[in-house]
Parts: sequence; C-alpha cells; structure tokens
Amino acid sequence: MAFRRQGSVTRLAAPFRGLAQRNAALGLVLLCAVLIVVGRAEPRVLERLRTLVLDVAGPVADAVSQPVVASQRVADRIAELLSLHSENAILREENARLAQWQVVARSLDAENRELRRLLQVPGDPPLGFVTGRVVANSGGSFVHSVLVLAGSGDGAAKGHVAVAADGLAGRVTEIGERAARVLLLTDMNSNVPVVLERSRERAIAAGDNSGRLRLLFLAPAAQPQIGDRIVTSGHGGVFPPGIPVGAVVGFRDGIALVQPFVEAARLEYVRLVDYGLGGILPQPAPPPARSRGR
Repeated sequence: MAFRRQGSVTRLAAPFRGLAQRNAALGLVLLCAVLIVVGRAEPRVLERLRTLVLDVAGPVADAVSQPVVASQRVADRIAELLSLHSENAILREENARLAQWQVVARSLDAENRELRRLLQVPGDPPLGFVTGRVVANSGGSFVHSVLVLAGSGDGAAKGHVAVAADGLAGRVTEIGERAARVLLLTDMNSNVPVVLERSRERAIAAGDNSGRLRLLFLAPAAQPQIGDRIVTSGHGGVFPPGIPVGAVVGFRDGIALVQPFVEAARLEYVRLVDYGLGGILPQPAPPPARSRGR
C-alpha cells in the first residue's frame, strides 16, 4: 500500500520537476538581474547579503573540506610510514656493515698499539691550535688566499697548518698580531707532498689557480683512478701525514686532477694547528731585547 502511495506522489510531482528544470536557466537570469538592480539602488543591502553569504559559506566550506584534509593527512602519513620502512631497512644494512667494520677497526687498533709498543714508536705530540674566522677572501685570478682573524697574539705562527672540517685548507704564510694570511691549496704557489691512499704512491699536489690540484711527479708505473683519495704524506716537514686533501676527478694531458675536499668559497672557520714540525719555512727571528736606559 505504501509503495502505491509513493508511486502516485512521484507521478504527481513529475510535471513540476520538468517545469523547474526547463525554467532553471530563466530563474537564474532573473535572480542575477534582481541582484544587479538591488546593487545599483541599495549597495548596502547587497553588501549585507554578500556578508551573510560569506558567513554562511565559510563554515559550510570548512565542514566540507574537513574530510578532504583528513584523507590527505592519512595519505601523507601512509606515504611517510612507507618511506620510513624503506629507510629503516637501508639503515639496518648500513648498521650491519658498520658493526663488521667496527670489529675490524678494533682489531687493527689493538694490533697497532702492540706493534708500537714492541717497536718503541713515540706517540704523537700534543697539538696546539687556535680557531679563527675567515674575514676576507682574495678571490682573485692570481692569488688564492684568505685572511683569518687569529694572529701571533692568539698563539698562531707562520707555517701552521690551516685545517677545516673537511680536510686541509692551506698553511699560514703571513702572520700579524691579530690576523694571519692563509695560502690555499689551489694557489699556484702551493705545493703539498701527498700520497694516494689506495696505492701509497707519492706525488706533489700543485695548485694552478683553477680550483683544482694537479698531481705532479707521480711514478711512471702509478695509475691513479677516479675517486682515489689523496692525503698528505708528511714529507718535507711542512704538513703532517694523513690529512685529507681531495679526490681524483679526472685527467688532463696525462696529469691527474684532484678536487680538494675544502671549498674555499664556503670557508667560514679554520683551525691553525701547530703540529710541532719545524719544516722548511724560515721562522722570523725574535726582536732584539731593548736595553733600559738609566
């Protein structure tokens, strides 16, 4: 019985529904015309109507957008969890490899200490250093050097090694009471005795003001490869051994090119380290003592 009543109501409402659909466009046009006339005649009324619509539409839009925002947050959370899962797997593998290297490093460290004890190798002397901020960069085509705000009054001296977080930066060539001039590795006057970390072949890392170093005086049988790390060899007494210098990145005219680990353009602070090596750099003589007059 209820289905029959519902069907009869639907049949009665069908003509009105069709009429409404046919006249919807005409009604919208009339509504727009009325709003234009009211806006011309009574701007305040239209302004109030617009404000009312905004007040009503704001909460409605916010309520409608909440499910969309919530679903977006859920999707972001799922993507984050999937990313964390893959990163966790990678970190587990790296942790396993590092654990193996830790065992090897401990074994080598114990063996090294025992060999030093048997051979009576003296330990490294205590290092003195002062940290200074880079306040000026020459930035020229013929001179690659920086000015560091640390001088002889702070304990720095000519010949001290300038070290940054990534490795060797240069050496102190001029010293003042409050500032020091550091000659960078890329300067054409810089020549650093180095050794290839993989093959232990010795060479000279020479700067040429191009931002890269050239490996000179390599043995004819030496075959450096791209990616080989270069460290100081300690020969000459200017630089101690083992300080990272750079890596081989290419070849030019049969000469290996090295990209320094330290980027001069990004230097902010350097350590001026005293390794206790006299080296080949002459030290300035101390000023003569002044006699006191009577």
